[in-house]
Amino acid sequence: MSDIILEAVDLHKRFTQGGGLFAKSTTIHAVNGVSLQVRRGETFAIVGESGCGKSTLARLLLRLIDPTEGSVIHEGQDLTQLGAGAMRSLRSDLQFIFQDPFSALNPRMTVETIIGEPLRLHTGLDAGARRRRVAELMARVGLRPEMADRYPHEFSGGQRQRICIARALASGPKLVIGDEPVSALDVSVQAQIVNLLEDLKEEFGLTLVIIAHDLAVIRHMSDRIAVMYLGEVVELARTEDLFTAPRHPYTQALLAAIPVPVPGSAAGRKVLGGDIPSPANPPAGCKFHTRCPHATDLCRTARPVLEGKDHQVACHHHDTLPAPDLPLARASRRSPAAEARFALYRAASQGGAGAPVYQSDHTHENN
Repeated sequence: MSDIILEAVDLHKRFTQGGGLFAKSTTIHAVNGVSLQVRRGETFAIVGESGCGKSTLARLLLRLIDPTEGSVIHEGQDLTQLGAGAMRSLRSDLQFIFQDPFSALNPRMTVETIIGEPLRLHTGLDAGARRRRVAELMARVGLRPEMADRYPHEFSGGQRQRICIARALASGPKLVIGDEPVSALDVSVQAQIVNLLEDLKEEFGLTLVIIAHDLAVIRHMSDRIAVMYLGEVVELARTEDLFTAPRHPYTQALLAAIPVPVPGSAAGRKVLGGDIPSPANPPAGCKFHTRCPHATDLCRTARPVLEGKDHQVACHHHDTLPAPDLPLARASRRSPAAEARFALYRAASQGGAGAPVYQSDHTHENN
């Protein structure tokens, strides 16, 4: 069995907007030549600023949308070449957790129906067996099974995301992609959901792909990270290598922007200036050169390619750039205080001491 469970090969996605009798249409280059491999059993993170194309890439990886060019290979099968029927049969192996738990759930369906729908579509379980499996999944994600007859509006944001996670697990997937699965939640609930995902990954033998812009969350849970900028992957490395020795100026700027509880760490911090160029009119050469303090004429004319083995970077001058002074690199990955905090949240996610309290007259978690 191959160590690679999912592979993107030169993926492109272009959208056309506008156009008409007197207007000229515009082409949006959302994803531009992305190639990467996701290893079986790992947590692979894709990060970047808003508008960099990471959510579009996530949907391409599960063929929720079709690429303009390129391929997505899952266990030897090119998903882009499969018909609707063949693709539908693979949906049980490939599941998605959406960013907004408020809009991801059908308000007219009960929780039992929402979680039970993948069981009805992908398994041969009868109605009674489906109800029992739904109850098991609800209990596993920290929800009371007796809530199964309630509707999404009766739950808090954290509980709705737990429902989404239970639905994703129902079909017994091999790979789950989460598109910023905690960004819409309170900070304390975020930690609970992160720990829940980590626990479920180990229990069910999952491979996780997490889309995020919160680098602190990503450092906590990921094995490898791909950094995207304007539709392209500019750096890809193991998590600790990326955080301690980032090679691309964009990655260095992202890490420098993270608040660190180190006295004086904010002094002299270099803030990334300028805005992301329009994906409808991307700059020539290196797309980051319009904001890069190290840009040269070569950067303005020639597009760098992603090169390297374990630590890949797309930058003409990565070997000659000065080493960044990042307080985050000097800080431990998990301080004793952080360890204690995440231990409390883990207990909460598993129903132990400090677990969310559910009352008969309301269903909101204690935050």
